[in-house]
Amino acid sequence: MLSNRSHYPKSDCNEAKVFRSGEGMGIRLDSASAFQGAVISPHYDSLLVKVIASGKDLPAASAKMSRALAEFRVRGVKTNIPFLQNVLSNNQFLNGTVDTQFIDENQDLFNLKPVQNRAQKLLHYLGHVMVNGPTTPIPVKAKPSSIDPVIPLVPLGEPPVGFRDVLLREGPDGFAKAVRAHQGLLLMDTTFRDAHQSLLATRVRTHDLKRIAPFVAHSFSNLFSVENWGGATFDVAMRFLCECPWKRLQELRALMPNVPFQMLLRGANAVGYTNYPDNAVFKFCEVAKENGMDIFRVFDSLNYLPNMLLGMEAAGAAGGVVEAAISYTGDVSDPTRQKYSLDYYLKLADELVKAGTHILCIKDMAGLLKPDSGRLLVGALRDRFPDVPIHVHTHDTAGAGVAAMLACAEAGADIVDVAVDSMAGMTSQPSMGAIVACAKGTKLNTGISLEKVFDYSEYWEVTRGLYAPFDCTATMKSGNADVYENEIPGGQYTNLHFQAHSMGLGNKFKEVKKSYTEANKLLGDLIKVTPSSKIVGDLAQFMVQNSLTRAEVEERADELSFPLSVVEFLQGHIGIPHGGFPEPFRSKVLKSLPRVEGRPGASLPPMDFQGLEKQLRDAHGDEITPEDVMSAAMYPKVFQEFKEFTRTFGPVDCLDTRLFLDGPKIAEEFEVELERGKTLHIKALALGDLNKAGQREVFFELNGQLRSVLVKDTVAMKEMHFHPKALKDVRGQIGAPMPGKVVEVKVKQGQKVEKGQPLCVLSAMKMETVVNSPLSGTVAKIYVTADSTLEGDDLILEITE
Repeated sequence: MLSNRSHYPKSDCNEAKVFRSGEGMGIRLDSASAFQGAVISPHYDSLLVKVIASGKDLPAASAKMSRALAEFRVRGVKTNIPFLQNVLSNNQFLNGTVDTQFIDENQDLFNLKPVQNRAQKLLHYLGHVMVNGPTTPIPVKAKPSSIDPVIPLVPLGEPPVGFRDVLLREGPDGFAKAVRAHQGLLLMDTTFRDAHQSLLATRVRTHDLKRIAPFVAHSFSNLFSVENWGGATFDVAMRFLCECPWKRLQELRALMPNVPFQMLLRGANAVGYTNYPDNAVFKFCEVAKENGMDIFRVFDSLNYLPNMLLGMEAAGAAGGVVEAAISYTGDVSDPTRQKYSLDYYLKLADELVKAGTHILCIKDMAGLLKPDSGRLLVGALRDRFPDVPIHVHTHDTAGAGVAAMLACAEAGADIVDVAVDSMAGMTSQPSMGAIVACAKGTKLNTGISLEKVFDYSEYWEVTRGLYAPFDCTATMKSGNADVYENEIPGGQYTNLHFQAHSMGLGNKFKEVKKSYTEANKLLGDLIKVTPSSKIVGDLAQFMVQNSLTRAEVEERADELSFPLSVVEFLQGHIGIPHGGFPEPFRSKVLKSLPRVEGRPGASLPPMDFQGLEKQLRDAHGDEITPEDVMSAAMYPKVFQEFKEFTRTFGPVDCLDTRLFLDGPKIAEEFEVELERGKTLHIKALALGDLNKAGQREVFFELNGQLRSVLVKDTVAMKEMHFHPKALKDVRGQIGAPMPGKVVEVKVKQGQKVEKGQPLCVLSAMKMETVVNSPLSGTVAKIYVTADSTLEGDDLILEITE
């Protein structure tokens, strides 16, 4: 006879939120206080239910007992089930040789496997979405499509041999030689990364990538690579999609073993927006390579060579293929634009080839590379470096991408970037189908089947509908040649529009684009790619938010509260731009703030990975992996929030995308596969009324049994909350310059402050702004705390003179 007992201290009293017993032949239950909703008393060893198993011998009875205990579901109350399961698997117990020293001599009985509670957590998440709407911010009022995409047929067996087999057999040097010797044009498919970053605000989930991955492995084995990682995907996976970026890489690698994977590495910035210690960049590349990454496209947002060399060295040391990228801006065919001339690009390429890059890349982030410019630049590079493979990347914002890529290929480029047709065009890459068709029957023949491209495109056409709330076509109906003027990178275009909506500037996006041009001039005409493009975008939105012209910003630069990214750029935190920093703008903004000399990351102390791992294990337990440590190293706060989310809501990556974004409809039935062989059958039943605590009870049917969860109605609670507005005619009332979240309050009530002194830091969509004091005086009252969410002009604090 064994019993199942709660193990709570005397001071605790808990409710059994879920109770389901294990039953069957040879199992007898003697009930005590066990039922859903039962309040379990704090008294020692309170009995929930007594379980008795019978069998022909002890091992048989133990097997029945073990099975029954595994079928119990008790949530809200800790039980001794994990301990009993350890006892039942102990050989000494099964042999019947236990004595009174059994527990003392078998301390491993207390190595208890934690209960995952995945089903209840998922119900909590679904209930939260049903009550409060999507957990990821939605920029436009559009619903995800309810049409499920059709997955093309995939042949049985292993996929055909691809270029990754060449890489594994011959290494990076041999791989580069094979690419250069290849007859015809090679393609890199960006559908898994840059295409959706450019069109859908990087919101595509691993769930939808995994469904089409086997088809890509079987149908496009002659691709040069699939770009599926790096760039913004690392951050967005945790921040908005609530999934682990490393798990994406691992799962896709298992499904596509034959095609090389490619990622975007921001040089010394790795996959972040700031500089990291050198050992962090090296460690990141090492872990990425171990998890299946093959080709590292290394760039720097300013083409700042010291930052690029660090990233190249880190990728090479990890054993990856190094693809050094020249970030392109301006127009090499225009003699009136000489800051970024052909000579500038050739000299930079000389340094990258000298540093040992395996492949040379032209990274045209905004789609500025016109056909004539492409012929000129690629032709010059091919003449100078006849043995180095050349890879060209562009965006199709203006609509000239296909023509530009064909021109580059004819001039000697070995590889060009494309996206499948339904995910191509506009701010994405040129159409795969168009280039395959145009190259067919010529010396540039890709060897790719157009019929397979059509099947691939059909899947993405329907899948794209699932992400309708993020689709750039909600506001952008076609390509736009104004990119030749504003030079907004394709990967930033939709994110910038998304930010503008979240900050209340959605109806002023035309002004944001014009201000982007002026902000770029203010900062000295930068090469614009993350994070430099973000700096220009932050300044542009700041100008529109505050109705400032370029002339007014220059004139008032010494008194304005600029976005933190702008200030840090001028300090030198991301490197030195070509031609130097703009003066006197820089000096007026920085005043006495410190300035970074040389490569920013060079002065950073090495990151203590052992200490970080210990800190994470103390906070999250032993489930912390080396990949988790790297996530925390790159994005400490985002990783912490991601872990808190998963602790609350569980593995939401197993949900279909419509359910993840929009939740189920009342009376809707659906299945969720937690893992192979474990499928939940769920039906959403009803939403309860709002209670006094601001909660609603959400009712479900899970595997035929009624379950419910209590969810805070954040909208209702927000309506009950009133935050005062700053009165502009009252001197000393400091209001929020934009909607956002308070990251840090830098002053205390009663503290004396000087004019220009930082008061607090606000964050909105990854843009941080320091709110400075407009006058000297004493802090009379503070109305916010760290983590307060504010609307524009919400009162932050009052200062008396």
